Amino acid sequence: MNLNRRDVLQGVLAGGVSLQISRALAADQSAVKAGLVKMNGDVQINGKKARLGQTVAPGDTVATGPQGEAVYVMGKDAYLLRSNSTISYSGNNLVTTGLRLLTGKVLAVFGTGKKRIETASATIGIRGTGCYIESEPDKIYFCLCYGAADVVPTGDPSQARELTSNHHDQPYYIALADPQALIRPADPANHDDLELTMLEALVGRLPPFLDAQGSSGYRSGRY
Repeated sequence: MNLNRRDVLQGVLAGGVSLQISRALAADQSAVKAGLVKMNGDVQINGKKARLGQTVAPGDTVATGPQGEAVYVMGKDAYLLRSNSTISYSGNNLVTTGLRLLTGKVLAVFGTGKKRIETASATIGIRGTGCYIESEPDKIYFCLCYGAADVVPTGDPSQARELTSNHHDQPYYIALADPQALIRPADPANHDDLELTMLEALVGRLPPFLDAQGSSGYRSGRY
């Protein structure tokens, strides 16, 4: 395989994620440094205009405007933050242990280790997971794309659930208050396998739904 670093990065970030490109980037874990690797429109870090390559660290807040979008790497985790979103990170100087998304949409892939995701209507504990979240003041949409998660509804912690997923098996709506049930099944929506493959490649991995030939995972368009 003879792909230079620039070709690999451009292919991944443009969304043309072939298995060859993904494997090339996954094999060269030095190819992408931590920080902001792609941005469109209005993207701010800690209230100031962001710049490509800027590091995102525990204690930082990343926000996007109406036409904004950001792709960035933090250690062994990678994020795609969609428009009109605000996310804050906690932890020490080296390791992110938690993130808070009160409004907005984020697709994320995580390396090993436990992390805590806080939203308006649920707290989610994740480990080695890929997930997609849309958060509103009164509810969230949560798809466990693969991996494991513990979901605790804010409105009633006794309804907590332990989830596992191989390939978008566990999407739910989680409400802040509902007389019938806080957690309701949902359909996979608004994210796709190409985006997950792109994020995993940025941190030197392939998503678990790809088989050895890369034939099982790609679904055309978003769910």
